[in-house]
Amino acid sequence: MSTARLETFADGVFAIAATLLILNVELSKQGSLTHQLVHAWVAYAAYAVSFLTIGIMWVNHHEVLRQVARADRPFLFLNVCFLLCVAFMPFPTRVLADHVRGAGGHAAAVFYGTAMLATAAFFNIIWQYAYRGGRLLREDADPRAVLAITRSFTPGVALYLLATLIGLVSAPASAALYAAIALFYVSSGSRLVRE
Repeated sequence: MSTARLETFADGVFAIAATLLILNVELSKQGSLTHQLVHAWVAYAAYAVSFLTIGIMWVNHHEVLRQVARADRPFLFLNVCFLLCVAFMPFPTRVLADHVRGAGGHAAAVFYGTAMLATAAFFNIIWQYAYRGGRLLREDADPRAVLAITRSFTPGVALYLLATLIGLVSAPASAALYAAIALFYVSSGSRLVRE
């Protein structure tokens, strides 16, 4: 079967998840408006990192589907699991933004990291399923693009695992690492599109 319906469904999930992130940015209702706007910087940062991460995943998902000729039932269900993780992202983003500076910071950083780890794992599983043995790849799939996607996806799970474990020790350091991972994937994603 064609991937057209999968692409349409995925685009909708990505769009809704990215849009819901803005609902996490709220003012505290304490102090002057200027104080509230400045004090909300953590929510702005969490929004930016998660929006960027969702955007990166959307671009990479598009690149994966450009190399895939068809979708079978297991591939569709793997995508459903991956998109379930994407749609969940606004919740751990809010938890991290609300608690990174407080007593629950470690739990919030680990919770966010666990959600990102699951998302990265499913993304890898989708790609591995599609490309192993050429199972679902187009006959004319670009070998350079296949290699670039594989190389780009390989460090994701390890990076998110590291950031999650750091969250056990330092929530701000873990949050900074999540931002660094997003920036890493912006860089590696731009190389992927060029190849």
